[in-house]
Amino acid sequence: MPKQAIRTAVKVDLNTPAWEQPQLHNRWHPDIPFSCKVQPGEVVNVECLDWTGGQIGNNDSADDIKYCDLSRIHYLSGPIEVEGAEPGDVLVVEIQDVQPLAEQPWGYCAIFDKNNGGGFLDSHFPNAAKAIWDFEGIFCSSRHIPGVRFPGLIHPGIMGCMPSQELLDTWNEREKELVGYHASIGTDRVVANLPLEKSAHAGSADSDSAAKVGKEGARTIPPREHGGNCDIKNLSRGSKSYLPVYVKGAGLSVGDLHFSQGDGEISFCGAIEMAGVITIKCDIIKNGVKDMCMKNPMYIPGPVEPHFGPSRYLTFEGLSVDETGKQHYLDVNVAYKQTCLQFIEYFKKFGYSGEQLYILLSCAPVQGHIAAIVDIPNACTTLGVPVDIFEFECLPKEGGFDKIITSDCAFTSGK
Repeated sequence: MPKQAIRTAVKVDLNTPAWEQPQLHNRWHPDIPFSCKVQPGEVVNVECLDWTGGQIGNNDSADDIKYCDLSRIHYLSGPIEVEGAEPGDVLVVEIQDVQPLAEQPWGYCAIFDKNNGGGFLDSHFPNAAKAIWDFEGIFCSSRHIPGVRFPGLIHPGIMGCMPSQELLDTWNEREKELVGYHASIGTDRVVANLPLEKSAHAGSADSDSAAKVGKEGARTIPPREHGGNCDIKNLSRGSKSYLPVYVKGAGLSVGDLHFSQGDGEISFCGAIEMAGVITIKCDIIKNGVKDMCMKNPMYIPGPVEPHFGPSRYLTFEGLSVDETGKQHYLDVNVAYKQTCLQFIEYFKKFGYSGEQLYILLSCAPVQGHIAAIVDIPNACTTLGVPVDIFEFECLPKEGGFDKIITSDCAFTSGK
């Protein structure tokens, strides 16, 4: 039988507010109605808005980043009912393609204000900043970070199945306990985002169900046992994800599409965020959760990614010693921060600002690794930067470097 045209299972409208589109949602809850149905083995297209639902514009100001309404994130396409999927099964999702929407061939990467989202290095970069990236086939470049061009590894930041009520209650209880503990010891930062009725969007749910979703629905910010916001850059074309199923029909949702991302997505909005379309095929492994002893998702990376020779990565190291000189015990968080800061200080010599480099480190195809975690007291982390993404020579040399970059990224109007 001849192949049929690929069906678009979920379609989005760039000109309609995200919260008015019933095929989208921004909370995890089993009472959110399915937006469509697919058959096992069927290949479908799923269109997605960018994670904010269109709050960020292609302009030279970061005001939209500073004032972005994070109560609305993330807008996901779905939930998609997969015929025959039942609790205890494993949903196999093969990503066959991911592309930007033809009518929006650009994306953005940003530093969120420390008081509105923050990021991995927000103590060093507390203010909002933004870079717009233009797409040219597989390549991207930015007027806000000149001298750089690289191919994207396009992927979804979020993919997961709907939780059961039991699993949802577990998430809410343990995250509430975490928030309560840190409040009791005076922790001066947000450690988890609990259910929030403001801006909750429950797709096509009726008013009573929507109210319940607002009160109980888990925020889409972290990864959890069902998948969620894992931000794994290798979940690209050709990859397969194995997701536990908790409700009848699975309730697969996907969104937060990225044109490119560095390991860690460190600036919070650290990938090149975009609106796009993902082509997927779903299959079912019956009773797979038990048979594979699955607690969390698994995946097989796709065969398509940018290739840089091993000798073309300039690699920085970091240890569990913070910038004040204080020793920490096998602290990977501290070590990776030092790795990132060393990269930033090195490339400042070429004229880039710290904000430009923080953004670049978040979205370029860098390789972050834990090199050692047993040699007390220091963990050792590494960050490999492909030097071929730069349009100038940047390897270490005697005599220092010339400052060749003279423009900066977009800042807020008050900066």
